[in-house]
Amino acid sequence: MTAKVKDVMGKVAIAVRMDASFADLVATMRRFGVGAVTVIDADRRPVGVVSEDDMLLKEIDLGERVFGGPRRRVEQRKAAGTNAGEIMTRPAITVTGGTPVRDAARLMHRNRVKQLPVIDAMSGRIVGTVHQGDLLRVFARPAAEIRAEIERVAGRMDLDLGDLDVAVSGGVVTIKGQVPRRSVVKPLLHAVRRVEGVVEVDADDLAFLVDDLLIAPPLL
Repeated sequence: MTAKVKDVMGKVAIAVRMDASFADLVATMRRFGVGAVTVIDADRRPVGVVSEDDMLLKEIDLGERVFGGPRRRVEQRKAAGTNAGEIMTRPAITVTGGTPVRDAARLMHRNRVKQLPVIDAMSGRIVGTVHQGDLLRVFARPAAEIRAEIERVAGRMDLDLGDLDVAVSGGVVTIKGQVPRRSVVKPLLHAVRRVEGVVEVDADDLAFLVDDLLIAPPLL
């Protein structure tokens, strides 16, 4: 099972129009308890995001417009802005309901954001918002459910479940026992780490019967 954004996202699209005033932005953030809001065009398509950091630029002395590089000029433009379209960071980083949770988490980490607008894959219109807290729901998956899926993974790899002891606690999976070949260990651990809800895998006590990766020295 691969959890998708649609499985965890909030159904409320936290968004404002481009002409929303500074006061409107503050009110929206307070109403929904968020640190950023999506800015949409007349067709409800995301065009940017206004964060608390963007808005706080008004409190910073950024100097004259002629000084500094491109980044400073962008900050000066935001600081002088009076509505969402002038203050926002663009473009908006979006996901669809079909985006895997892991991919959404990577996007948040890479771009240092805590929420993403969710758009309809066909129209590009905003349909919801996914937050970091939403993505963490997959790690609250019941241990028995995680263990059952790991056993299915092992079964698909033609491994004898009688030779494996799988335990799950707090999202940490411990695998003991043995597999027939050393070459199976790495693919097995990779597949287990991809199971939704798995935080880490401990396989220190996993052994193998045959080292099929051992390269015999050439005969002299």
